[in-house]
Amino acid sequence: MKSLIKIVVVAVFLVAVSCKKDSAPNYQFMPNMYESAGYETYGEAAFPDGVEAQLPAEGSIPRGYVPFDIENTTEGYELAKTTLVSAVDSTQVDLERGKALYDIYCGICHGNKGNGQGKLVKREKILGIPSYDDAGRAITAGSIYHTIYYGKNAMGSYANQLKEEERWQVVAYVLKLKSDLEK
Repeated sequence: MKSLIKIVVVAVFLVAVSCKKDSAPNYQFMPNMYESAGYETYGEAAFPDGVEAQLPAEGSIPRGYVPFDIENTTEGYELAKTTLVSAVDSTQVDLERGKALYDIYCGICHGNKGNGQGKLVKREKILGIPSYDDAGRAITAGSIYHTIYYGKNAMGSYANQLKEEERWQVVAYVLKLKSDLEK
């Protein structure tokens, strides 16, 4: 009897193994999980009148975007320099995070100490980067933020790379570098 059970088990095993065929795909139990129905993004089902894309509603603001009300002009820069104050209070300032962001975006030109001696300046790829402690500059938190947001002279805008809170962290770190250079 035991030998009969062994023979039946071996036969079932051989049948199961002989059905496996590597050259052909196996049976798909749920084919809709493997082969999804394709939909056209702007097809007739979504837009029967053939519109390709919808414009946002007038006056709407994208999620996560905070409008900056000061213009990108010389007058706007002076206004920001005199009136704009940090939206991050002193308890929220994280100088380590500000340093990390500064090293990524600013240090290559302005130098890690803020002295205008970054790697690109030393290699003479960019010239004329002033130090933060230059007397004629008299930078403030507002002027730094305005410059990060819009850019100035050869420096481009970093508004797309840095969120509002991150910009203020960089501003706080730049002010720290300025005070360190003035000592």
